[in-house]
Amino acid sequence: MRTALVYHEEMTAARLLWDDPECEIERPERLTAAVERLQQGGLEQRCLQLAAREASEAELGLVHSPEYVSLMRGTQALSTEELQALSGQYDAVYFHPSTFHCARLAAGAALQLVDAVLTGTAHNGLALVRPPGHHSQRAAANGFCVFNNVAIAARYAQKRHGVHRILIVDWDVHHGQGIQYIFEDDPSVLYFSWHRYEHGRFWPYLRESDADAVGLGPGRGFTVNLPWNQVGMGNADYMAAFLHVLLPVAFEFDPELVLVSAGFDSAIGDPEGQMQATPECFAHLTQLLQVLAGGRVCAVLEGGYHLESLSQSVCMVVKALLGDPAPPLLGPMVPQHSALESIQSVRAAQAPHWTSLWQQGSTPTLSLSTCSPERRPSPVSPGGPKCKAAEAQTSAVLSSLLDRLHLCATPPVRTAIALTAPAAAMVLPPDILRQEESAPREETQAWARLHEALTQDTAFTALGKVLHLLNGILDGQVSSGIATTPAAASTLEVVLRQGLSHGAQRVFCVALGQLDRPPDLANDGRTLWLNIRGKEAAALSTLHVSVPLSGPMASRTPKLHSWLPFYGDQRGAESWSSWSRSPHASLWESWPGCCMETPPRAWVPSPWPPQTTCRPWCT
Repeated sequence: MRTALVYHEEMTAARLLWDDPECEIERPERLTAAVERLQQGGLEQRCLQLAAREASEAELGLVHSPEYVSLMRGTQALSTEELQALSGQYDAVYFHPSTFHCARLAAGAALQLVDAVLTGTAHNGLALVRPPGHHSQRAAANGFCVFNNVAIAARYAQKRHGVHRILIVDWDVHHGQGIQYIFEDDPSVLYFSWHRYEHGRFWPYLRESDADAVGLGPGRGFTVNLPWNQVGMGNADYMAAFLHVLLPVAFEFDPELVLVSAGFDSAIGDPEGQMQATPECFAHLTQLLQVLAGGRVCAVLEGGYHLESLSQSVCMVVKALLGDPAPPLLGPMVPQHSALESIQSVRAAQAPHWTSLWQQGSTPTLSLSTCSPERRPSPVSPGGPKCKAAEAQTSAVLSSLLDRLHLCATPPVRTAIALTAPAAAMVLPPDILRQEESAPREETQAWARLHEALTQDTAFTALGKVLHLLNGILDGQVSSGIATTPAAASTLEVVLRQGLSHGAQRVFCVALGQLDRPPDLANDGRTLWLNIRGKEAAALSTLHVSVPLSGPMASRTPKLHSWLPFYGDQRGAESWSSWSRSPHASLWESWPGCCMETPPRAWVPSPWPPQTTCRPWCT
């Protein structure tokens, strides 16, 4: 994995030239403090370092009007008095002769990061920029922001790279109304923002920052506002917001790219936010986002005005992007009543638009599953028994999740591959480890006795490599692996038994093609077997699901996207029709939260957005 770090020291040139207590907190030291902390921790050296370029005026025009870009260009020639007068025409903004250059570098840094990630040069990354961008609108500077860096990056990703679905996560403590205005009628961009709101009494004092502002026209449901109505929100509140609201919706949206408006005025110690989330929390939030879009996460700096808190939080995000394990979150993981109320209000506002937010009962749950649309959430009474029950449930599930997050260190090897001739000559990407080692001969011989086919020379050699690879995965040294073998069915049985004997409690096996399940593992309760094969396949038992492929696909090597029902494939529909007549249909339909339809809407040709489709296979 490569993490890109985009920066240019010339972005520190702009500074306030007159007295203005409101604007003085946006100063060059915000960048230099973050960069110095990254260097001291050895993090900068571990990243792919890219020098920011200026965005072209055509690229700025993806979001901003030509007249506004021309006005900003003209600030380069203004006197201090003229700059101050122009600044006064906007809300919480100051201009400097270097502002236009700095703002173009900031936007260009975001574009460079998107290019690096979407071309595969980097897997993810962070752009350290100023001025920030998320308040800037089509023809107006606002809240220290000149050009809307993240919005420009989103439009650029769509136009230059053909990306269709983009998630923007804005964890700055202020509402990024500029991003909201730009995309509020656009279903191709899902915008999520939490922000200090206090029932409209906190800047920018907008009614459209509340939870019921969900977008306009075809974009309804693609603006998700989570307003914090009191200060002091901490780690538990932020994690609950991600688990209750953002992740369910994001999984349903299925983004191809994640952009983060990474403002750290939402961290502890910042005078603007007055929140209590520690820097470690942002490592956990970043980890959670990395399960989306294949890990293509591009974070762009927004606010953050307490230099120590800002720099530590930046380091935590970079560590998470690099794959380092997130430190434990200290303190009680119990969300506040006010946080649960805010979470419930946004879930209620968004439930008509996202099946993942339909739920039984009236309290928030952390399940990502769906249920009957007739059961809609209702508000939680402050301090009432439902709120307390939700708090207790949230605390328990959060604690369990966080234990798993910080106790499972990132394996030193991402992906290993064990090949046998003739595949051994294959050229592998540089970040894939070619495994040459084998398990001890005595161990391999013991397992080979299960099947005569495994005693043959080539199969025996392959088995030793597979066992070594599996042991590395089970011991936490390898994240994932690929292996080739001439005796697939026999080797698969050994892998299943080795995994169970190693202490695995539950094993999920997806078998593509004519691979039979070992008879004595059929109903042991520890293995779930999903078999995708020809049209003669039939459902065999509760823990053995067999999906038949009919038509031309029956004679081909199955591909995952050919049978998943929600891809709208007629062959998938035929397979579903067969499967739905099996004993599994009633079994899975009875699971809480399973959303089954007859016929599933996923096969009705319809355009995005996702509220027009229903995924019958529970996510």
